[in-house]
Amino acid sequence: MKNRKHWLLMLIFVLLLGILAACSSDAGEGDNEPDDGTEQPEGEGDGDGVTDGPQMGGTIVGAMDTAPTGLFNPIFYTEAYEANILDFTHEGLLSQNENLEFEPNLAKKWTFNEDQTQLTLELEQGVKWHDGEEFTAADVVFTYKTIASPGYVEAGGVRDDYVIRLKGFEAFRAGETDVFEGVTADGDYTVTFHFTEPNVTALSDASFPIIPEHIFKDIPVAEIPTHAASLEPGKVIGTGPFKFTEMIDGEQYVLEKHADYWKGEPYLDGITWRVVDQAVILGLLENQEIDFVADPNGFQPADYETVAAMDHLSIIEQPDFGYQIMGLFHNHRTPEESEAGVINPENWVPNEDLASKEVRQAIAYAINRQGLIDGLLYGKGSVINAPIATQFWAYDGENPNQYPFDPEKAKQLLDDAGYVDTNGDGFREDPNGEEWVLSLHFPLGNQLRERSAPIIEEMLEAVGINIDLAQPMEMAAYVPELETNTDWDLYLLGWSLGSGDPDPSGLWGSTAAYNFGRWYNPEADQLLQDALTPPDAFEQDYRKQVYSDWQVMFQDDLPAVILYAQNSLWAYNKRIQGIEPLPYSMYNEPQLWWVNGE
Repeated sequence: MKNRKHWLLMLIFVLLLGILAACSSDAGEGDNEPDDGTEQPEGEGDGDGVTDGPQMGGTIVGAMDTAPTGLFNPIFYTEAYEANILDFTHEGLLSQNENLEFEPNLAKKWTFNEDQTQLTLELEQGVKWHDGEEFTAADVVFTYKTIASPGYVEAGGVRDDYVIRLKGFEAFRAGETDVFEGVTADGDYTVTFHFTEPNVTALSDASFPIIPEHIFKDIPVAEIPTHAASLEPGKVIGTGPFKFTEMIDGEQYVLEKHADYWKGEPYLDGITWRVVDQAVILGLLENQEIDFVADPNGFQPADYETVAAMDHLSIIEQPDFGYQIMGLFHNHRTPEESEAGVINPENWVPNEDLASKEVRQAIAYAINRQGLIDGLLYGKGSVINAPIATQFWAYDGENPNQYPFDPEKAKQLLDDAGYVDTNGDGFREDPNGEEWVLSLHFPLGNQLRERSAPIIEEMLEAVGINIDLAQPMEMAAYVPELETNTDWDLYLLGWSLGSGDPDPSGLWGSTAAYNFGRWYNPEADQLLQDALTPPDAFEQDYRKQVYSDWQVMFQDDLPAVILYAQNSLWAYNKRIQGIEPLPYSMYNEPQLWWVNGE
């Protein structure tokens, strides 16, 4: 649906394009339409066995290669696999079109005050939650108040970026006041967002999916992530076109239509998600045991020609709204703050193994990123040199360091930094002559990531860096370790980016929960702040220059090596009609999907 990838990423991780996703599912903004390589679906009203119009009834089956970790609450989920459920069950006040322009959704219209510090939205009336209760402005106030509340981050929340610009946020979060000024209701169907100062990202901030006050109002913030209403089918309540009704944990997730959906009764009776290994998705598509595969990983590039030869399938190929990284831990939290969920850069402990900028840059030069694209993605991807989606006007593909594959330069940088092989074993010691080993961690679930890990190990060892390739972990275990470890060096991950605004602070700001490598650069933080500070920030050219400066700094300091942005490769059975993909998702207006011949 149009209010997709609300977040930051919704990591959404796609971890690799899997975590957090969350990342990956918040509505977003932007100006440009990407160069869309979409193949037009065949057989829609063209006499190819398709009826004259939509039909009621039928179910479809989708596949995802990794099981959701099981947290089905928009304000707390962190992975793109949960988003595969939540994108159908929950909605925001605004959505986006194919040009990344904001459009009405649960809010039918909006106005700004003269100085752009207040955004007032008029809500749709007659919207029903899945349990029959009415959606009102109180639900909007409750959602944002909860995200802004004390204890939200400690409970695992990572959506702070949607509330930090709201009036009174800091005092409310600190517990200095019980009054939440940031979002207020004027009756049941009008809500106003109050910002501390004129806000260039106001529409994006107001687009977050809404949760029901009547379900969660008596639950302490710390207990929401473990409450049945965040975990169990039948108790997860949204306003979206489909209800989450059944699951076999780790295997199957069932959505049934919300017959009282405010935009009209969905055509489909239901959508079933099956969790299957990537290795068998191709066969299931061929045998028509599954009907579609899309976010977060789609089908494998190696299978493109095979899928294209299946006459019953349509392929959607377009630039991915995200990227894959090898993150570098600049710092670690203390064990005490890690356990408590505290993010305080002033107390972080430097990772001495990666403290040298020359070492980090040598690592970037040592990785043949185009080789990964050619060998693993069969060319269906591109090298990018900044952590901003290429579809955004803010992406700078020229000025940041490009880090072409240059192992000799990598070796020279390591030599200059004092990392040399002193004992002739082929691996470099640190400047003190001590053994120097970097750990590389990665999760299971994405075959490209799993295959790239040992290749990257070989590339780094070819320039004398001793790599300890850790045993891969299931995503459900990997993410908590990524968040709390105190000794990792390198990690593989993927982000599905929010489409709302190019602002990368939700992933790379020093206090961002998703800043797993604990990158702390006050000058970079200041640039991120400048890009959002009025009045200059209301001029796109100004923001573009500031973000260019930030991208240059990112590539110089290297909190991560951006490995590649692969093309999204989605496929669906031609019996499904009404699919109109967006630049960041296939899940657009699914209440209008219907099946032919059932």
